[in-house]
Amino acid sequence: MAVFRFSSKVSAAEPVWVRSLLGVVLLLSGILVLTDIMLVKTVSAWVIGGAAVVAGAFELIHAFWTKGWASATPRILLGFLYVVFGLVLITQPSFRGVFLTYALGFALVLSGLVRLPVGFKLSTSLGRLLIMLSGAFGIVAGLIILSGWPISGIQVIGTLLAIDLISQGIGWLVVAWRRGPGLSG
Repeated sequence: MAVFRFSSKVSAAEPVWVRSLLGVVLLLSGILVLTDIMLVKTVSAWVIGGAAVVAGAFELIHAFWTKGWASATPRILLGFLYVVFGLVLITQPSFRGVFLTYALGFALVLSGLVRLPVGFKLSTSLGRLLIMLSGAFGIVAGLIILSGWPISGIQVIGTLLAIDLISQGIGWLVVAWRRGPGLSG
């Protein structure tokens, strides 16, 4: 039975299955968003919002397996950003277009800024590279969206979010499948 410790003194790194699950959820969320863009325009905001809520929830859960608050805080912020973004998309139909563009641009920039130091702390070189590239992509994607706002369409936004989620998922899968604890202490 797993014991959850919500203090800053967690004795062991998160289990490999937690990292694997985070990677799979992020990867599948990205694929779902990308597929939705190709299939249907009318329900995009709901599907993108749902994918963002699920990805954010798993990011929040994952944060509690990290060592110390210095590592957990950026992940909690990232998860919170995704959840809030997703919930607004699902619940605010009249404000979706403007909010989607503006909020996602800022969320991607902020999540990219959060992922850079998280990636830097990883001990596996390939995992570090992929998570840091994912962070850099998030920053660039967010700036692209913000520079085109409010012209950026749902297809552009959804594609950039999908690529961001897929790159995060692949990065966490690589970290999970490497031997060793993954995070340097």
